Amino acid sequence: MSEFNLVSVVIPVYNEEASLPELLRRTTAACEKIGTAYEIVLVDDGSRDRSAEMLTAAANEADSKIVAVILNRNYGQHAAVMAGFETARGDLVITLDADLQNPPEEIPRLVITAAEGYDVVGTIRTNRQDSFFRKSASKVINRMVKQATGQDMSDYGCMLRAYRRSIIDAMLQCQERSTFIPILANSFARNTIELPVLHAEREHGESKYDLLKLINLMFDLVTSMTTAPLRLLSFVGGVIAGSGFALAVMLLLLRFALGATWAANGVFTLFALLFIFIGAQFVGMGLLGEYIGRIYTDVRARPRYFIQTVVRQISESSSVEKN
Repeated sequence: MSEFNLVSVVIPVYNEEASLPELLRRTTAACEKIGTAYEIVLVDDGSRDRSAEMLTAAANEADSKIVAVILNRNYGQHAAVMAGFETARGDLVITLDADLQNPPEEIPRLVITAAEGYDVVGTIRTNRQDSFFRKSASKVINRMVKQATGQDMSDYGCMLRAYRRSIIDAMLQCQERSTFIPILANSFARNTIELPVLHAEREHGESKYDLLKLINLMFDLVTSMTTAPLRLLSFVGGVIAGSGFALAVMLLLLRFALGATWAANGVFTLFALLFIFIGAQFVGMGLLGEYIGRIYTDVRARPRYFIQTVVRQISESSSVEKN
């Protein structure tokens, strides 16, 4: 059924103890249908519940196809996925969320599609079951990121994707700390495709992305993948400067024509212009600060994550732990 010798499924996990048993059962059942060897790499991203213990126990079971990667603390979803990429050994690597909103049963379809010659197989969530706020925020972020990066993708937030080994190796060579995996992968891929997939309601727990985290994600997406905001800032600054000059000429002409009293001697107009320029300066300083902060972080070259333990079966009766 597949041209791939080994398929790896990488799943980041953060406080998902309630959904883990069903996740493991359904993902294993789906992988059994692909007709080739597989491994399921679950990365515990510093969970505060029993997720790490449950993953370790599952990996230590006899003949287990589970690989448990335990990070020493919480680094974020994309860092956890990169840790899974580093551990995965498959010719094809599939990513999946642990909340079961995207069905693991789609894994065989992604494998079949990737075997047709695609480097990246993305997915588009249909009949999305998230709240109106989440759906609206995702649409805005998708549109902004598409305009800023030039990457033509319909659904940036869906984790259910498949990547060939060459794409994984290329991403692992990138050392920047803030990484948005779907855009980074597409920047290396020649042939990509997106498939519609079902989307279910979250049965256990709550979403890890609140309003503040969504805003931070938007800044991460834009500033880590493109310099478009700096170019946009230059354009906006030029427009503001040109408008200010035109307004100054108009005010000068109106003052000569109508006198100084028609606009309170120009005091309020000057204040308005001052506020516009101050606001523009603060926006520019904020964007420059984002980039300077990223330069500082990347120059330090600290690891994006630290793997504390890897538990993987090496024979029918033993496992290995690497510290």
